[in-house]
Amino acid sequence: MMWIDRRLGRTLRETQRCMARRGALGLVPRSNLLMLLFAALPFFPARAAEQAVIDAAKKEGEVVWYTTQIVNQLAVPMAAAFKKKYGVEVKYIRANTTEVTLRVMNEAKAGRVQADVIDGTSTTSALSKDGHILAWLPDAVKRFPKDMYAADSTWLATNIYILTPAFNTELVKTGTEPRTYDDLLKPQWKGKMVWGSSASSSAGPGFIGTVLKEMGPDKGRAYLDQLAKQQVTGLNVAARQVLDQVIAGEYVVALQIFNNHAVISAAKGAPSAWIPMEPATGLLSVASILKAAPHPNAAKLFLEFLISEEGQLLYKKADYMPADPNVPPSDPGLLPASGKFRAQFFTPEEIDAEMPQWLKLFQQLFR
Repeated sequence: MMWIDRRLGRTLRETQRCMARRGALGLVPRSNLLMLLFAALPFFPARAAEQAVIDAAKKEGEVVWYTTQIVNQLAVPMAAAFKKKYGVEVKYIRANTTEVTLRVMNEAKAGRVQADVIDGTSTTSALSKDGHILAWLPDAVKRFPKDMYAADSTWLATNIYILTPAFNTELVKTGTEPRTYDDLLKPQWKGKMVWGSSASSSAGPGFIGTVLKEMGPDKGRAYLDQLAKQQVTGLNVAARQVLDQVIAGEYVVALQIFNNHAVISAAKGAPSAWIPMEPATGLLSVASILKAAPHPNAAKLFLEFLISEEGQLLYKKADYMPADPNVPPSDPGLLPASGKFRAQFFTPEEIDAEMPQWLKLFQQLFR
């Protein structure tokens, strides 16, 4: 009862006292106090609707998740927790943002949509243009800041990414690593840096986007012209694999990697450290439901689970940075505000709109 009445902004006892006072003053007949008390309690049709979705999801039996998250780190424990709670199987396929987008588009063209829920940094925006995304969000997302979900209800953020450089602590003495963008232009780093070469915000094109947003088109282009002389190696692999190459000693410095990955590796004994170079790149990993989802009720239930306290704690346990502001990451210093460094944030729509320009410039200068 106390929980119910908190939704009204007062405790049940406060309601009773208030109504009793009004009754004593003759404003409310005493015979009507009990009736009015129960009338004041909120009606919750959503709870019945929620149970209906749970029942329907169990009948569907499974949900298919195309995810950009690392499988063993997050997808496996998330799928296990969801099945344990609801008895619904989670089938997941891991790919990068571009691969997820292309896969969904190809399946839609063939009339054989397989996925129910998708995630990524820009996947939703590209697919939404072609009408593939369902405009639906769980009510629970309203506890998030408004920049953590789309105004048109096509996506919600599940976790935050911060992309920075990182270095091999066995090959570079801590304190001598490049700390600024200008440091990256110094002679000692020529031919020793690496980044991803895919059309992704977590690769070279995303680094270019941050430079242009920070410095402007003219100064940004001039800086990138100088950086191109540093012979940064491009690898057509995920940012996690780029960092692994640096840890293995193939390169000294990685550009545009997820800073939490460097922390995870360091905790396992790897010679890995991230650099709070300003500005870092800030991204949201967002999740959506496909309009033609084969298991629509399981999809809704799973999307709600991802942003539930239980789901967000799983992100935290996996050393991700949860989107829920009430669930801080295991290492708060990874985030700009608590880590006291600055980042340029991009929405999924910005990434989708600007990526062609970033990619074109990347191909002109770095290939």
